[in-house]
Amino acid sequence: MEPFERQLVVLAPRLRRHARGLTGDAMLADDLVQDTLERALRYRWRFRLRPGALWGDGADGLLPWLLTLMHRLRLNHLRKSDVVTAMDTLPEVVAHTADLGLRRDLLQALGQLPEPQRAVLLLVSLEQFSYAEAARVLDVPIGTVMSRLARAREHMRRLLDGGADGAAATTSLQRVK
Repeated sequence: MEPFERQLVVLAPRLRRHARGLTGDAMLADDLVQDTLERALRYRWRFRLRPGALWGDGADGLLPWLLTLMHRLRLNHLRKSDVVTAMDTLPEVVAHTADLGLRRDLLQALGQLPEPQRAVLLLVSLEQFSYAEAARVLDVPIGTVMSRLARAREHMRRLLDGGADGAAATTSLQRVK
C-alpha cells in the first residue's frame, strides 16, 4: 500500500467524525466519507505534499485537502437536492463526560445551526483548525470564518440557554480561539 493510501486509512475515522457532525445522519455521513475517499484516490495527483512537510494536520497536510473535498461534495449534494433536512438522528459520538443530557442538548443545538455556521464551528472547535486553515478548506475569506463562528457560538449559546430569556441557563460555552 502506498503512503498516500495508508494516510487515507489513518484519517478515515476523523473524516467520519467530521461528516457525522456536518450531516447529522450516520448513513449520509458514511456516503460522504466514501465519496470523499473515492475522489481523493481519483485525484491524488492533485495533492502535493511540499518538501519537508508531514502528512498530518498542518496547512500543507492531507487532512485539510480531504476536508476541502468533503465540504465541496457536501455543498454539491445540497445544491442538487435543494432540500434542507432536519436532524432526526443524532451522531453517535463517544461521550467523554457522564452528562449524557448535555451531550444530547449539544448535538441537537448543533443540528439546528445553518450549514455554513455548523461547518465553521466543526472545523475550528472540533478539528482545531486555525481561522486561516478553515477559510482555505471552505474557500471563504477569514473574515467570513470569524463572523460565521461568532454567529454559530451565539446561536448555540441561545439554544443551550433555553431561548432568549436565558432563564434555563445551566451551561456556558467557552471561547476556544
